[in-house]
Amino acid sequence: MTATPRQEPADLNEPALRARAVAAARGDAPFDVLVTGGRILDAITGLIREADIGLVGALIASVHTPASRMDATNVIDATGSIVSPGLIDTHMHIESSMVTPAEYAEAVLPRGVTTIVWDPHEFGNVHGLDGVRWAIEASRNLPLRMILLAPSCVPSAPGLELAGADFDAGVIAELLRSPAIGGVAEVMNMRGVIDGDPRMTDIVNAGLVAGKLVCGHARGLEGADLNAFMAAGVTSDHELTSGADLLQKLAAGMTIELRGSHDHLLKEFVDALNGIGHLPPTVTLCTDDVFPDELYQNGGLDDVVRRLVRYGMRPEWALQAATFNAAQRLKRSDLGLIAAGRRADLVLFEDMSEFKTRAVIANGRLIAENGMIRDRLPSFDAGPLMQSVKLVPLAEDDFRIPANGSKVRLATIDRPRFTQWGEAQADVRDGFVVPPAGSAMIAVAHRHGLADDKPRVGFLTGWSEWRGAFCTTVSHDSHNLTVFGGNAGDMALAANAVIDAGGGMAVAKDGHIEALLPLPLSGLVSDASLQETAEGFAAIRKAMEKIVDWKPPYLVFKACFGATLACNIGPHQTDRGIADVITGKVLESPVLETF
Repeated sequence: MTATPRQEPADLNEPALRARAVAAARGDAPFDVLVTGGRILDAITGLIREADIGLVGALIASVHTPASRMDATNVIDATGSIVSPGLIDTHMHIESSMVTPAEYAEAVLPRGVTTIVWDPHEFGNVHGLDGVRWAIEASRNLPLRMILLAPSCVPSAPGLELAGADFDAGVIAELLRSPAIGGVAEVMNMRGVIDGDPRMTDIVNAGLVAGKLVCGHARGLEGADLNAFMAAGVTSDHELTSGADLLQKLAAGMTIELRGSHDHLLKEFVDALNGIGHLPPTVTLCTDDVFPDELYQNGGLDDVVRRLVRYGMRPEWALQAATFNAAQRLKRSDLGLIAAGRRADLVLFEDMSEFKTRAVIANGRLIAENGMIRDRLPSFDAGPLMQSVKLVPLAEDDFRIPANGSKVRLATIDRPRFTQWGEAQADVRDGFVVPPAGSAMIAVAHRHGLADDKPRVGFLTGWSEWRGAFCTTVSHDSHNLTVFGGNAGDMALAANAVIDAGGGMAVAKDGHIEALLPLPLSGLVSDASLQETAEGFAAIRKAMEKIVDWKPPYLVFKACFGATLACNIGPHQTDRGIADVITGKVLESPVLETF
């Protein structure tokens, strides 16, 4: 009977493999692969030294004096290169790049990313357990190591919104029993954890009982709230808001997942770390969300490393955070270091500024050369992700708010980020509220077929005046159909274009569709190539500039996807109405009073 191959990291402990590696290290047998002429980055000391590396299977057998050995089946000339451990992305969502796992792997492997920690809570929110199981199977045979996490917040704010599923502690415990699941994904329901809500307490405890990671989302937490969040068992955060917040979280003992998706904060973070004078071992790097055009043009975690260095971080620090520190966080002693006995994940960089790759080795195999994948990766059947938008066409009146009288007092959602409650007065005409001057409308319709699908409409202030409409089924994190706009006609047009496409994004103006990006897989992901998806998304971005005036850093296109994130503090529009996680209340209609 043939023995079942061991899964990582136990695969490196096969006696036959270790015996071959020991023999090769002694010089009694040749290496499978020999990397010569390079300069090794020591991810512990930050020093760079000349050395050759001998590989046996997926194992590093020897790190030795240059040119002292030449006995190998294959020799890779690394002359002039900096040899680094493979980069490790400690928190990300493939779905945010709107491509399949295979397409994502083909994009980042040639750039030096060999491991990602994937929270598939987008698929989970749409398809439930079937979505997470699909993610596990789709990632299983790819050369990019994908450590999946159990989505902790499906939905992100129970009672305030409805997703396509509901993961309680029993579901999380079931997922954690899988060796493919590395822990509990970002715990976003902060108030639930802090206040001792039984649902969230049980979810966190399921991770602790399993002995696996419990990852966090601690935006804005400090003092007693931060202590309570950590005391519950949550150990990391990527939702940093400032350099001071970074230092406070470091001092508290949290593992930091320094994310690249908020570029306007990176310089401040670098300055804060430079002020310490050394890189704390609890600083890791992550991408969180990378849009398809950014992924296609700039890459994944390699782009975060590059930008940190550009903003003044020492290259050795950036690589240490992306390799050794990350491996320590993941409790993966086989990763993150170029040393005998470790896993052969190696990247040959041309330099320490642009980090252009000459070659990438994953599990001892040459995967990519000169920025190109050597072999196309196998696709995986995405049929189970189709037909996830369970909505019939909508009418213009679905995007209007009925009211009696001649005037109304309205509740509004003020500011595109760090939202707060506001009020406004508005006229009533022909039985419907006239949007207040300077406001924009937001409507959210449940699209998973588990509740009524009537759009709930609200008013946004601080979002500029809209000259058209934008519809998306990418809407964190319940991913209901969400429409922004300045008039009901364009909002209905954009919504129906997305419904007809089976999910995706559309921009409408003056009664015409300006751009459409179909995302038929879960309403989140394209079945096309990364290049095609990137081009389609870029067209959506360009069309959006015609209908709204962006005001960075907060009023930006990305804000549209997070406007419904009900677990964050402040009012947010959901498929149930205007929700407030602090009070736990939902306003089905923004009309507070009629006159």
